[in-house]
Amino acid sequence: MSKLILGIETSCDDTSVALVARDGTVAAIKTVSQYDIHEAFGGVYPELASRAHLQAILPTIQSVMEEASTTPSDLEAIAVTRGPGLIGSLLVGLSTAEALSMGWGVPAYGINHLRGHIRSAALEGGITEFPAVIMLASGGHTLIAYLENEWSYRLLGTTRDDSVGECYDKVARTLGLGMPGGPAIDRAAERGTPVLRLPRPMKNEAYEFSFSGLKSSVARHVETHPEVSVDDMSASFVAACMDVLAAKAERALRECAPKSLVIVGGVAASAQLRDTMGALADRYGVTLSLPPVKWATDNAAMIAMAAWDYVERGVQPDLMPKPNLSLETP
Repeated sequence: MSKLILGIETSCDDTSVALVARDGTVAAIKTVSQYDIHEAFGGVYPELASRAHLQAILPTIQSVMEEASTTPSDLEAIAVTRGPGLIGSLLVGLSTAEALSMGWGVPAYGINHLRGHIRSAALEGGITEFPAVIMLASGGHTLIAYLENEWSYRLLGTTRDDSVGECYDKVARTLGLGMPGGPAIDRAAERGTPVLRLPRPMKNEAYEFSFSGLKSSVARHVETHPEVSVDDMSASFVAACMDVLAAKAERALRECAPKSLVIVGGVAASAQLRDTMGALADRYGVTLSLPPVKWATDNAAMIAMAAWDYVERGVQPDLMPKPNLSLETP
């Protein structure tokens, strides 16, 4: 049996555990969602998230190990998210990984959550040709970077305020679509027509993003036009987001001349974004690299996949939580 890495992801509101081989094969995974806990608050309540992680983490690890018939001797390492994320949630995963490391005699690696998202495109046999341009679009982050290889990242730009995924969630709340906002907005957008002209903040300004103005514009329009079609507003909002994301990606393809375009993060599960970036990749003659939809949102498989890079390079980051960890930090 080939060695596996046990991945643990508790950066926000999902408790996820996975076992992943070097080739990206996911031997087992289980993710415990907290949507029911946080829905009443319209967003993640940090203290409740931490408590839910505490209740779920050990049973989830046991379940995954049993499903794959795996013992500690089968593990190459334990990989756990050390940041960015909510401090309380991170501490649950990190302290659990440290305890297991000591008890099992298996090394533990603190993994950068952002690098986990980037490596999600390699799960289940996915291949990224380097150099590559990568766009991370999720609920917590929106950024674009140039990758010389799996290890060398150069940040081109990031958001000045809300992430695009956060904007999706807030607009969904404004429109009464509930949580999770992304899938709800996408479904409504498929039924609607983008007839409303919404702003495209910073569309033509280098690689920086800003989505708070778009979110506010939707809220103002709904307030002044309560009769507006939810489906048409959703379609108009999605069209604005796609225009901004595509403009940034196209600039990077033109200026960096990569071999592939990699789109990751929760918003990468969006059919609209996949179609938009697919057309863009075809136009520039580059390979489009996407994670399978089920690995686009936060999950432990991507954390384990990223850990293989750390293991092979002999880099073992500590297990200290770093809520504001940057992409450039291994």
